[in-house]
Amino acid sequence: MPDIVKETIHMKDGRTIIIETGRLAKQADGSVIVRVKNTMLLATVVVSNEKKNETNFLPLTVDYREKYSAGGKIPGGFIKREGRPSDEEILTMRLVDRVLRPTFPDCFNREIQIMISLLSYDKTVLPDGLAGLAASTALSIAGIPFDGPISEVRIIRLNGKFIINPSLDQLKEADIDLIVGASNHSIIMIEGEMKEIKENEFLETIITAHQAIKPQIEAQIRLVDKLSKNRIIFVENKESINSYQENKILKKELFIFSYEKIEKIYKNFLNKKTRSIQEKIVLNDFKKKFLTEEKIEEKKVIIDHFFEEIIKKITRNLILKKGVRLDGRNNKEIRTISSFVDYLPGVHGSALFSRGETQSLTTVTLGSSLDANRIDNVIMENQEKFYLHYNFPPFSTGEIRSIRGVSRREVGHGNLAQRALKNIIPNNPYTIRVVSDILESNGSSSMATVCAASLALMDAGIPIKNPVSGIAMGLFMEKEKKVIVSDIMGEEDHFGDLDFKITGTKFGMTACQMDVKKMQGVTYDLLNQILMQALEGRLFILKKMLETLPKYRKKMKPNTPKIYTFNIPKDFIGLVIGPGGKVIQEIQSYTNTNILIEEKGDLGYIEIIGKDDEKIEKAINRIKKIAFVPELGKVYKAKVKSIKDFGAFVEISKGVEGLLHISEIGWKRLNNIEEELHIGDIIDVKFMGMDEKNKKMKLSRKILLPRPGKKNEQKEKKI
Repeated sequence: MPDIVKETIHMKDGRTIIIETGRLAKQADGSVIVRVKNTMLLATVVVSNEKKNETNFLPLTVDYREKYSAGGKIPGGFIKREGRPSDEEILTMRLVDRVLRPTFPDCFNREIQIMISLLSYDKTVLPDGLAGLAASTALSIAGIPFDGPISEVRIIRLNGKFIINPSLDQLKEADIDLIVGASNHSIIMIEGEMKEIKENEFLETIITAHQAIKPQIEAQIRLVDKLSKNRIIFVENKESINSYQENKILKKELFIFSYEKIEKIYKNFLNKKTRSIQEKIVLNDFKKKFLTEEKIEEKKVIIDHFFEEIIKKITRNLILKKGVRLDGRNNKEIRTISSFVDYLPGVHGSALFSRGETQSLTTVTLGSSLDANRIDNVIMENQEKFYLHYNFPPFSTGEIRSIRGVSRREVGHGNLAQRALKNIIPNNPYTIRVVSDILESNGSSSMATVCAASLALMDAGIPIKNPVSGIAMGLFMEKEKKVIVSDIMGEEDHFGDLDFKITGTKFGMTACQMDVKKMQGVTYDLLNQILMQALEGRLFILKKMLETLPKYRKKMKPNTPKIYTFNIPKDFIGLVIGPGGKVIQEIQSYTNTNILIEEKGDLGYIEIIGKDDEKIEKAINRIKKIAFVPELGKVYKAKVKSIKDFGAFVEISKGVEGLLHISEIGWKRLNNIEEELHIGDIIDVKFMGMDEKNKKMKLSRKILLPRPGKKNEQKEKKI
């Protein structure tokens, strides 16, 4: 039997988290099972034996997959096996990657692959809040040098109370939903959505989440201590691409040649494209003067890395020591904003939003429930009637690159913008698809998407609760010096110590995403300072947006499809559809509409889509005629439509006719109905119920008339 080692974490709500190693995947460098109730995750870590010395990035890959068998399901579609990762799986991969990446030392450049698999799923425990714990534990077991352990939790607020790692049902009703990653000492990563909460409420949530993370970190330390005797430790010396003597000389020569030239360029506050061109001129001049063609090719990665270090140093010095940024702004200043709506005449709603050198062209398309985004995975089966897609083409940054489908970054940025807006979308019959195409990018493109999407929704005539703006905040730290910067550019994101995106209305925050670049993370006090400066910035941006379009349009665009919804009793669904769909197809053909029917409980939900109000009204009347249910005992104004020997056919509602039998016309015996009634007469009739034998209406006029021989008295039959 293998040596199985376990640790248990006792949560405040009475649940336990069990961490186990030694049973599964023993050939991996580190493997662990994390279990809460019946939700089980397997995390494995494998690290390469070979070092990639001449590389300037950490070759870390995080993969997260949900086995359909974990939820007792078989994959749908023609291919009955798990395929490419879903958007939800990609988002979980990003959450784990973002909290772990800052924890590795610069000198560690071995290839690392972390694989996390959902093996068993309990509907009361969502797995994504446990993935960070599983990955960190596996890394710790593997003996890889990283500044951990760390952990993540999902925290929600439901009815004023915080819940750690909630169920899916609890999540649906929460007004705060965050995933927080942290070390024992500071916050590293945050992502989530809120329903217009205040900054102090947000900070309280983060503090509560951090307190829940600390016991998970302590449990990892205890587990590793139990394994210390048998554990292999990867010992890394402090070598990096800076360490080799040849590289040291190259770095010094490049610094002496380039530093002052680049600094002079940056002090001219040029735009991104011009600045980039001049940087390349300096770098090419250095290569021509000091290196052969062979050496340039051999040392390309190293030269680019050293040159980037020079740019980083200059950028940080300008902000930390001079108090000025690459475009001449101070730390709180927002770039120039311009926006237009109704830019694209053929779409249902559009907006062009530019902030500095970042630009989003966003469209809104309105459709029916057939256009809803269907989600069918291990965790949930759902239909999204509001969704947002984000596209980041290479020309937006002046680059050439192959386009191979949607990138993880595009999925992540689109999801953030969608979460920022979803809670301000009102209940309405439309499926709403928002698409943001980034045409220029120099930082904060996801926040430009949020601003453009708000304007495009208002342009489309969607009565959103409140418009949303977004801002990306940055942080530069050096010893005791800290500078918070608003509306960061690309270089400030890349060379800074933090990227914190915050969205909200004038009433409160709606979404956020925070990543730190240095392992020291951020303290609660610093987090609060960033939130307050962000509030000032996003309200300024919101004011600029509303100068373009202060409120949603009262009328939708002429080409917007019209949708009318109503309910009918479930028993009438079959009659409306007809044999083989004959009835509904005939109605659609006659009225030039599309009709959708869905059973919801005891009702049939009808959705009629068309372009002509008059034709939609005809379709509605046809269906209501078929599904008309008169109220028992109710008196109706009826019009005599035709007369037969056995009675008169009367219309009690538009298109709804019933037989008024000759015996129910009046108290006296009639030889000829026309003694009492004529075609076109308007009379009162009472609905007496349905004939159980022939399922036809029973109507009476007689019961409403005084009975002969009894003055001023009206006697009705009991129903």
